[in-house]
Amino acid sequence: MRNPLAVNLLGALFLTFVFSGAAVEAEETSKPMLGVIFDTDLGNDIDDALALAMLHALESRGECRLLAVTVTKDNELAAPAVDAINTFYGRGDIPIGVVRGGATPKEGKFLRALATAEDNGRPRYPHDLLTGRDAPEATGLLRRVLAKEPDGSVAVVMVGFSTNMARLLDSGPDAVSPLSGKELVRRKVRLLSAMAGAFSPELQAKHYREYNVHIDVPSAQNVYDEWPTQIVFSGYEIGIAIPYPARSILDDYGYVAHHPIKEGYERYGKMPYDRPTWDLTSVLVAVRPDRGYFTLSPPGCVRSEADGFTVFEPEKDGPHRHLIASPEQVVRVKEALTLLSSEPPGGK
Repeated sequence: MRNPLAVNLLGALFLTFVFSGAAVEAEETSKPMLGVIFDTDLGNDIDDALALAMLHALESRGECRLLAVTVTKDNELAAPAVDAINTFYGRGDIPIGVVRGGATPKEGKFLRALATAEDNGRPRYPHDLLTGRDAPEATGLLRRVLAKEPDGSVAVVMVGFSTNMARLLDSGPDAVSPLSGKELVRRKVRLLSAMAGAFSPELQAKHYREYNVHIDVPSAQNVYDEWPTQIVFSGYEIGIAIPYPARSILDDYGYVAHHPIKEGYERYGKMPYDRPTWDLTSVLVAVRPDRGYFTLSPPGCVRSEADGFTVFEPEKDGPHRHLIASPEQVVRVKEALTLLSSEPPGGK
């Protein structure tokens, strides 16, 4: 015969376990998915396109939402090329904002192919945005997107110049939000993941000026000094250490007759070539910060000198860190970047 008291105690413990588990599950379910804003100078290099492909794969896997793409390359074909890639991955409705008066207006090597190529009179990569002149200016778009998101739920991946983010910080209250740009960032953004700078001892000794910084130094200085949340920098040395394999371009994108990433890569340089994965690393650490792909430097502050040379100064409780990659981490990261960039639309 069962002891009724024991039965009641067991029942109470079971119910406590069930309701506790339900509470944890409800808490996890209610936590908003990471939203990502991708700020890119697509057209100046091909790693931007690979990084954008990664974000689509990560969204298909349920790891983030791509909220918007903002462009710091001031060429009218850059935004249409972004739209062509987004549409290829089934997300042609993602809003795109553009810089006005940006630093690099030249067309580059692959934007026209992605934005305008045709086969038998039909677009090779269908998309709706035909010129950047028809896209909204980035600052206003950033304010609109951030204002709608839950507090502390957004990661900004900045893989081009700092122009758009500096203008966002300098923006004032408007009809979208009563907050200044800096306060809007403070409330909505949890992390800025930036491909910028050069922090290895060898590059520091050479006084190496990394491209994304020295193209627009005033904006970089503004962002590094005034950004109100954590910034993680992926320095030049990280992407150099992890080249994207040309073998993947040749073998992994053939599931369709024409692939915008493959075509862009082949037009950017003479095949076969391996290209550093600068921008891809910033995506990976923003969406998967806890996988051990990289080691973080101690806290500190990054500052840009007038010529674009970046210096990292250790500081207790400083808001900045930069990535470090061991040989073992390089192997893991290269595999992850390759698999994610080449994943077909929808993860199929």
